[in-house]
Amino acid sequence: MTTPVRHVAQAVLAVAAAAGAALSWLQVQSLVDVAPVTEGQPATVSVVYDPPMMVLTLVLATAAGVLAILGIAGLRRGTRITALDTYTP
Repeated sequence: MTTPVRHVAQAVLAVAAAAGAALSWLQVQSLVDVAPVTEGQPATVSVVYDPPMMVLTLVLATAAGVLAILGIAGLRRGTRITALDTYTP
């Protein structure tokens, strides 16, 4: 795989990982009914978080960040012309 194709693929995978992190974050929390503490009090609703989904979200967000940095830095590095590139003895 050539270098520009690899960096574009990294950028595309970064977008896919970010989308996966966003979708998994939407599935992290759920609402549960909590019984009243004392007699005559109303029942309440509490938010419960699913730890494995939170870990998945963290891993996907981290992968998206790393892939985005690698892809964008590689694309920028490949398009830059340095003084050594133009020097011919």
